[in-house]
Amino acid sequence: MRCMAGSRSPGSIGCAVRSPEPESQPYGTERYAEYRENGFLDPKSEPLSTFSLDVDTSSYALMRRYLEDQKRLPPPNAVRLEEYVNYFRYNYAKPQGDDPIAVDCELAECPWNKTHKLLRLGVQAKRLEGDTMPPCNLTFLVDRSGSMGCNNGMELLKGGLKMLVSRLRAEDHVSIVTYAGGTEVLLRSTPGSDKKKIVDAIDSLQASGCTYGSAGIQLAYAEAERNFDKKTNNRVILVTDGDFNVGISSPRELEDFIASKRSSGVFLSVIGVGRGNYQDAMMKKLANAGNGNYSYLDSLLEAKKVMLNEIGGTLFTVAKDVKVQIEFNPSQVAGYRLLGYENRLLKAKDFNNDKKDAGEIGSGHSMTAFYELLPVGLKDKSAKDLYVDPLKYQKATAVESEELFTVKMRWKAPDGDKSKLKEIAKSAAAITRTEPSEDFRFASAVAEFALILENSEFKGDASFEDVLRQARGAKGADEEGYRAEFIRLVERAELLKGVDNRQEQPSVRGRKRVDTPFEIEVDL
Repeated sequence: MRCMAGSRSPGSIGCAVRSPEPESQPYGTERYAEYRENGFLDPKSEPLSTFSLDVDTSSYALMRRYLEDQKRLPPPNAVRLEEYVNYFRYNYAKPQGDDPIAVDCELAECPWNKTHKLLRLGVQAKRLEGDTMPPCNLTFLVDRSGSMGCNNGMELLKGGLKMLVSRLRAEDHVSIVTYAGGTEVLLRSTPGSDKKKIVDAIDSLQASGCTYGSAGIQLAYAEAERNFDKKTNNRVILVTDGDFNVGISSPRELEDFIASKRSSGVFLSVIGVGRGNYQDAMMKKLANAGNGNYSYLDSLLEAKKVMLNEIGGTLFTVAKDVKVQIEFNPSQVAGYRLLGYENRLLKAKDFNNDKKDAGEIGSGHSMTAFYELLPVGLKDKSAKDLYVDPLKYQKATAVESEELFTVKMRWKAPDGDKSKLKEIAKSAAAITRTEPSEDFRFASAVAEFALILENSEFKGDASFEDVLRQARGAKGADEEGYRAEFIRLVERAELLKGVDNRQEQPSVRGRKRVDTPFEIEVDL
C-alpha cells in the first residue's frame, strides 16, 4: 500500500523549498504540468489566435484545498487561470435556434493595467431539459488502490458517486469497474431504478493494493462498449488520484489509448480526489484525450456542485471539438494576449481541420476567455517584444475599419464528424458599456487573483486589495454562495502571502509542459 509519494528525484525540475521526510510532510508530492505563459502577440505578424474550449474546474478546487486545508498558497503551476474563471456561472446570451452555443462579448478597461483594454469572450451552451436529455450508459471506473484510503479520498469518492446515482432515471444504466493490484467488473449494467443495488456496490469499495490504472481503463472501455447504444450517452467516469504505478503509466501511452477510443462514441470524464500524491498532470491529459471534462472534489460540497447542481454539464455533451479563432484588426489593436488556455492552444491551420481534436462543452456550461489588448500607439514595457524596426521589403498594411476583431467558432454535434461554422465581427463601440457588467467585473477579479497566485510576468498592478474591491462590488445575488466563498478565499490568500516566500521570487514559468513535483511546506 502506498499513500505517500517519495521525495523529489535528483535533477528533477521543481520549486521545492524543502524535502522533508514523509513523517513531517503530511501532503507529500503532487505533480502539475509546467508550461510557458502566453505573451503578447502583434496582430500584424500573428493576426490569428486559435484555441480549444475548456470548461474544466479542477484547478480552482485544488486552490481552495491548498488555502483551507493545507494553509499555504498553491504551487504556481497548479494555477490554470481559465479554470478559475470558468468555475462560476455567468449570465450570457442563450443560444438561438438549432445552435448549441452562443457568443457574448464585452470590452472594458483592464483592472491591473489601466492603459490596456480587457476583452471578454463568453460562450453559453444550450441547456438540455427533460425529454431532450438522452438515456445514460455510464461506467464508473473506480480507483480502490491504497493511496485512495488516505486523506478521505475513498469517502469523497463514495459520497460523490452516490449523489450522482440519486439523479439516475429508470432508463439510465450503470456499470462499475474497479482497479487496484488487479481489475474487476464489480457491477454489471444495472438500471437507474435499482438504486439500492448500485449504492450497495459503491459502499462495498475498500482501498488497498497498488494501482493498475491502465488495465482498469482498458476494462472500463470494454465494459462501456459491451453495453454501447448509439441512442444513449455513453461515458466512462474515472474517479482516482491519478497515481498509476503498475502497467502503462506513461501519460503519452494512456493518452494514445484513450484517444483511440474517441471514435467509438464513448467519452471520458475524470473526477479527482485525494491529496499528498495527487497526479493533476496525468488527470488533465486523460480528460483532454477522452472528450470529457475534469473536476476535482476537495469536499462533499464540491461533490454536490459537480454531481448534483451541474450534472447536465458533467454528463451531457452538446457540442464537441469546439474551436475558437479570433482575428484582430491591427489598425485597432497593437498587441493582444490570451489569458490562460496554454494547454489548449491550436495552430491556425487546425481551425478548419475537422480531424483535429478539440474540447467539449456540456449542457448549460458557460465558458469565458479574456484577452488583454494594447491600444494602437501605446508604447508599453509589458509588450516590449513587439517593437521591431520597420521591415524594408514588406509593407505592413492595416485594415482601416472600425471592427476590433472577428471571432469564428467551429463545433460538431456530439455524434457528428463534420463541423459547423459561426462568425461574428465586433467594433469596440458595440461591446463597450458605460459601466462594465457585474459578470465582467467579477470574472476579471477572478482572473486577476489567478495572475497573483501564478506570479504572472504580466500581472502589472494586480493586488489582493483590488481583487477584493472588484469581487465585493460584483457579488450579485449569489444564490449558491460561490462568489462569497471566493471573497473569503482571497482574504485567506492575502493573509498567507507574507508566509510563503515564493511571492517574492521571479515567475517560475520558463519551461514548457514538464511534469513537475512540488514540495512546498509553509506553516501559519
